[in-house]
Order: sequence, then structure tokens, then C-alpha cells
Amino acid sequence: MKRTKINILLNADGGTDDVLVKGWVRTKRDAKEFSFMEINDGSCLANIQVIANSNLENYLDIQKITTGTSVSISGSLIASPGKGQKWEIQAKNIDIFSIAPENYPLQKKRHTDEFLRTIAHLRPRTNKYGAAFRIRSEMCYAIHKFYKEKGFRYLTAPLITGSDCEGAGEMFRVTNLDPRQIKKQGKMDFSQDFFGQEANLTVSGQLSAEMFALSLGDVYTFGPTFRAENSNTSRHVAEFWMLEPEMAFCDLNENMDHGEELVKYLTEHATKECEQDLALFSKFVDKALGPRIDAILNQEFARVTYTEAVEILEKAKKKFEFKVGYGTDLQSEHERYLAEDYFKKPVFLIDYPKEIKPFYMRMNDDEKTVAAVDLLVPKIGELIGGSQREERLDVLENRMAQMELSQEDYWWYLDSRKYGTVPHSGFGMGFERFLMLITGISNIRDVIPFPRTPGSIDF
Repeated sequence: MKRTKINILLNADGGTDDVLVKGWVRTKRDAKEFSFMEINDGSCLANIQVIANSNLENYLDIQKITTGTSVSISGSLIASPGKGQKWEIQAKNIDIFSIAPENYPLQKKRHTDEFLRTIAHLRPRTNKYGAAFRIRSEMCYAIHKFYKEKGFRYLTAPLITGSDCEGAGEMFRVTNLDPRQIKKQGKMDFSQDFFGQEANLTVSGQLSAEMFALSLGDVYTFGPTFRAENSNTSRHVAEFWMLEPEMAFCDLNENMDHGEELVKYLTEHATKECEQDLALFSKFVDKALGPRIDAILNQEFARVTYTEAVEILEKAKKKFEFKVGYGTDLQSEHERYLAEDYFKKPVFLIDYPKEIKPFYMRMNDDEKTVAAVDLLVPKIGELIGGSQREERLDVLENRMAQMELSQEDYWWYLDSRKYGTVPHSGFGMGFERFLMLITGISNIRDVIPFPRTPGSIDF
């Protein structure tokens, strides 16, 4: 008999004698003549109730079943007299795969997020994290669906690179040099390394995406990126996923239009396809989640310049921990004030001072600012960071010289501006930050299956 997932059974139109489910026991209680079990297989938030009568051949073994035990159950799907459930299973046969010990960590009580991070291999079995990672899966699908519908091509950008796209230098080095030999010599000779030069894990797929956008038109990358930033905040992990679309013949305004359309599309998809799981977060995690989702779906995003934003912040009556001033990066508290308190909806910030942005962003006519854009959203702060790229070769070379970047190392990037260059734009969206936005989860460690943070690489 073919196994049926619980989410399908619970939405069935009628009962049948031929059902087979496999999953884990959430709860069990024994009566004199039968046992009740709640079974979950991870396919949905809801459990299905199973009734095991004492006339089953292995009923003595069934009575030994504990929370966390894995089972296979075949039987009849019948209408349930119990409140809040449409169907239940009258078991005809129960096979036990593995009985969990009595000290199974996930008992029927609420556990703290901090504790669950210590058992990341088990936390998907909880309601909260099962829901979070089902939503994550659905959002991955929605991203590919969105770009397929818009005619984009998917690019798998390299994870190992010799380029520092962001210019911050916070990169993980990749080498096969013997550490003992390095210690003996007192230096690293990259000419003897695997690639013959210094190599790192990528911080962005953007530079690769630009090359393909200048050939295929519209492309996107979606995959892991890595930052060796020694930060233990609730918004940072060392390995995270980035969505990076890149569009040819696209200016900054069109770039923002695309970003707004993307965020609205993904949010609407979540409300339609993850309704039950989102309801859990609205009820138990973040009471303001519903209004925040409504603000995303039903309002146009605001657009202001960096200069205007600084003026707003300087006039704000709220006291900030970090001082606001022109020419400095905005802190999370500043970003959240603009999105949550001032505009009360997502807001695009554009035209940043050139000194605080990477070399590849297009110089504005004032020669003081660049065509950069960040999308700030309530609760999170920065969700998207992007720009119109500098397509003019001479301007790009001057910017690299000012920032003391080797033109030799980026010869291929400069070369792309020689042969039919065009205006083009793109951005990066932190996938985990988007998941935080639509679930209300406040720590990025709790929307990624196995978080990588300073001092922690468990699991």
C-alpha cells in the first residue's frame, strides 16, 4: 500500500479503508481497551489521531510506545467525533520502527529557542520549527516560480572566488596549503596553493550575475554566501542564502519596481500556500504579524533619498544609541525607525554617499552620491541592498583606483564594459531576513536549519 501524507488525508473528501501513514508519535494515552495516539509526519502542522484497539496482535508492544517513537500505521480513515478534527484512523496494523527513550528531549511543553538550538537536529519536529522550515521550503519554490514567470534565467554562481565583491575584506579563505608548512615558513605562498592565488568563499554572486545579464538579459542567482564577520547579533550568521537578480537595460527606478513586486509576490504566495503555518506565528510568536503583512501587500512602498532619511532621523524625537550623521552607514535602529515609526511600511532609500558604497555602483551626476538602494522593512531593517551598476569604463576604472583595487584582478569585469555594455541593475535579498519578516521570528538562527555563527559549527 502506498503511503499517504497527513496533510492530504486531513483534506480528504471521504473515508477509505486503504490508508497508510508513517510518522512520529506526538502524544499517546492508554485506556483499558484501546490507545489514542497523535501522529505527525512533518507534512503539516496538524496531527492525525489514531485509535489502536486492544485486539491488535502486537498491542503489548503498542503500549510501550513513547513520545518520539516512529511508526507505520495502516487502517481505515473514519469520521472523527472529536472536536477540531475531521478524520481519524482506526488502526488495523501498527509497525514500530524505533521506540524513543523516556528522556526524549521534546516533551509536551514549550521549549525555549535557545534550548532548541542545542538540538537543531530535532527542533524541526516542534510545531514552531516544523512550520518555519515548511515556509522556508515553500518560499524557495516561490522564488523560482516568480522568476520563471518573468522569463529570467537561473545562474549557479561559483562559491569559491578570487574576488571581494563587497570590498569589506570579511571573507573565509579557502586553501589546501599545509598549516604546519605555513607555520614553518612564516608566510603563505599562494602561488603554491590549489588555484595558484588567494581564494575565498563568496560573499555575493553579483559579479557573476552581471556577466550573464550582459549576455542573457535577465538572470538571478540563489544560493549560499559567506561572511567572516565576527558578529553575534540576531541578524547575522556566517553562512546564509542570498537571492540576487540582475537585469540588463534596467535603471534604478526599474530595479526598485522589481524589488517591490518580488516582496509582494512572495508575501502573497506565503499567505495562500502557508496559511495554517502562518497562523501559528500570528498567534504565538508575533501578534503584529498580520498587520505587517497587510502593510506589505496593500500599500505602495515609500521612496526617499539617503539625505532626506538622515534629515528625518536628525529631527526625530526618539533617542538613538548610535549618532546619526551624513556620510555614515545607518544602523539597524535607524532603519527600523524609518520603516516602523516614520513611514510605517517598507521604504526604499536611494542615492548614498559614494564613500560608503562599493566600487561598482553607478556614479550620480553630482559625483558625490551613487545610485544605490536599500529596502528597509518593519521589524527587520535592511532586507534588500542593490544598485544600478557602473557601466562606463572610465568612471569604473577611476573608482577602482580611488579604492585601491587591482584592475588586474578584475580584468574580466572591466572587459565586460568594452563590448556592448548597457545600463544594468540588480540587488541582493537576504533570504533568511525575508523569512524573519513573514514569520515574526526575531533571530536569524531560527529560520536557517543549521546556523553557522562565531564559535559554533555544530551539526
